[in-house]
Amino acid sequence: MTVLIAPDSFKGTYTAREVADAVATGVESSGGTAIRLPVADGGEGTLDVLTVPLGLRPVTTRSRNPWGSPCRPTYGLSDDGTAVIEIAAASGIITPHDGPRDPVTATTYGTGMLVADAARRGARHIVVAAGGSATTDGGTGAIAAIEAGGGLRGASVTVLTDVTTRYVDAARVFGPQKGADAGAVQLLTRQLEAKARALPRDPSSVDATGAAGGFSGGMWARYGAELRSGADYILDVIGFDTVAADASAIVVGEGRLDGQTKAGKIISAILARAGGATPVYAVVGSVGDDLGDYRSRFAGVLVATDAVAMHDAGRTIAAQLMTGSGHPASG
Repeated sequence: MTVLIAPDSFKGTYTAREVADAVATGVESSGGTAIRLPVADGGEGTLDVLTVPLGLRPVTTRSRNPWGSPCRPTYGLSDDGTAVIEIAAASGIITPHDGPRDPVTATTYGTGMLVADAARRGARHIVVAAGGSATTDGGTGAIAAIEAGGGLRGASVTVLTDVTTRYVDAARVFGPQKGADAGAVQLLTRQLEAKARALPRDPSSVDATGAAGGFSGGMWARYGAELRSGADYILDVIGFDTVAADASAIVVGEGRLDGQTKAGKIISAILARAGGATPVYAVVGSVGDDLGDYRSRFAGVLVATDAVAMHDAGRTIAAQLMTGSGHPASG
């Protein structure tokens, strides 16, 4: 019996790797074989998940946070010229800052500095994970920084997203999460409309151009960036399909399993690839009231809020698979 353990991070508490290890030790303690394959969907944890498969080494450099204060974020760069940058590293909503966190003035300039730095160091393909931004500047801050830093120098750009929101809708959909009140949302929306008209290509009618407050749309319009599902890109890079083909079961995980899970998140992508042929169990921090009949997609849903409970969940899943005695209790 081989169980593939492929969780996302429990944001703010456990990394994907920590969750995978805890569940895997539970499976192994019950006599099963566990394969650890931590995942991400293009947000927090993307760099960590892709470091080994892409052969990335850490690069720490000077940048600016969303409100212009100095910071020293880290991105990954491989010997063959692939760079992986998390927008959250320099332009994130949880990026350290001592002053006011104004959602209107927040800018992606710092992320653009990282992109330009990677290009200067010889990156030929720059992958930007767009989750967790504090910004709604339509990517214009990043564009300004890239141009000031010497441009892309021939590098191509891929932006990983987990949303289909369009450019001018970014403030309405994501602004309140970043601290924007109704007036700020209106102002940011007017700004995005004006920026869409001013860019070399209008991103307004293109799906996923609203990711990271329009950052993805700005990069698409100015540099022809490829916009990809972060979940599918990461599953391809880590060889998920090959490993999953030989698994008796798959365990997924995230901090909260709810109605948003099915909207482009990593768990929905894994379920689609499993196709119903392999049982999928979910080990999660909590379950939302809006999950509805989506729960039926899983062989079992187990709530685990700490490493001990994750270990126990792994034991329960392994025992059920070995005995074929029905699904573990859902929580």
